[in-house]
Amino acid sequence: MKKYLIQFKPFLIFIGTFFFAYILLTIIYKYYLNSFDSLEIDGISKIVGRNVEQLMHFFNSDISIVKSLSQPSLEVWYNKRFTIRIVEGCNAISVIILFVSFVIAFSGKFKTTLLFILFGSLFIYVLNVLRIAFLTVLLFKFPENEHFLHGVLFPLIIYGLVFLLWVIWVNKFSKYAK
Repeated sequence: MKKYLIQFKPFLIFIGTFFFAYILLTIIYKYYLNSFDSLEIDGISKIVGRNVEQLMHFFNSDISIVKSLSQPSLEVWYNKRFTIRIVEGCNAISVIILFVSFVIAFSGKFKTTLLFILFGSLFIYVLNVLRIAFLTVLLFKFPENEHFLHGVLFPLIIYGLVFLLWVIWVNKFSKYAK
């Protein structure tokens, strides 16, 4: 048994570090979410909504994002028509937590790790704001394709790019990079 523990030590350290970071960050995030009332939308999701609205106003879109009166969400009105709802799960924090946990598990030099986490998280955040903006326009024009656009295409793009960031991290910056 000791032979296997020694043989698989790097893998076990990676798995242990990943799960420790993931669980710790998730608990911190859940604690943050629990500070809001059940019908109140969290601050990060409000900022995401504001950024989507600003982006679409930049392109002269007729958009209005308002707090839902019946749910903890933001309603996105595009061309005077309700198009989508922004809920807590739309703020990309869970994806960022997953990204950060992986980078920490494959950490490199402290400064490099910290900078990659900061810029990677910012990249994911901006990508998410773009996702919501594009999704708003596409669902306005093609509401019958909601399942494909929201459930397949955009998750594929987001997770595909996060995977690409991980590949770049492991191959260029982590302690395992050559």
